Parts: sequence; C-alpha cells; structure tokens
Amino acid sequence: MKPTKDYGLTDEQVEAEIARLTASEAVKLARYEEKLRYRRRQYLYKLRDLEKKGKALMKSGITRDVLEATFESEEEC
Repeated sequence: MKPTKDYGLTDEQVEAEIARLTASEAVKLARYEEKLRYRRRQYLYKLRDLEKKGKALMKSGITRDVLEATFESEEEC
C-alpha cells in the first residue's frame, strides 16, 4: 500500500498561522507602510488628473478671473 500524500498544512494550521501573522508587529508595520505608499500614489494620480484638467481649461481660454466671475454671478442669483 502506498503512503498517503502530504498536502501541506491542515485547515487548523492555516488558521493558526493566519492568527499569528495578523497579530505580528512586523505585519502591522508593513501594512502601515503599504497604506502610506498607496495614499501617496493616489495623491500623485489626483495631481496628474488636475494638471490634465487645468491644461484643457487653459487651452479653452478659461482663466482664474473668468472662473471667479462665473461663480460670483451664480452666487448673486
């Protein structure tokens, strides 16, 4: 009779390892670093989008003065 195959960790071992890693300070630190990195990248993407939008406005001849006048007249209504 052939020996049974070893498929690695049991379900209980997997859950125990997840619990251990979740409580690990190293994992918490790495998660925090990922969060900060993600936040900075999102800020970069937002700035790029704003630059693109600003260039389109400038190309259309819209200036800060035009925008201020437009929104001032809307507030008077």
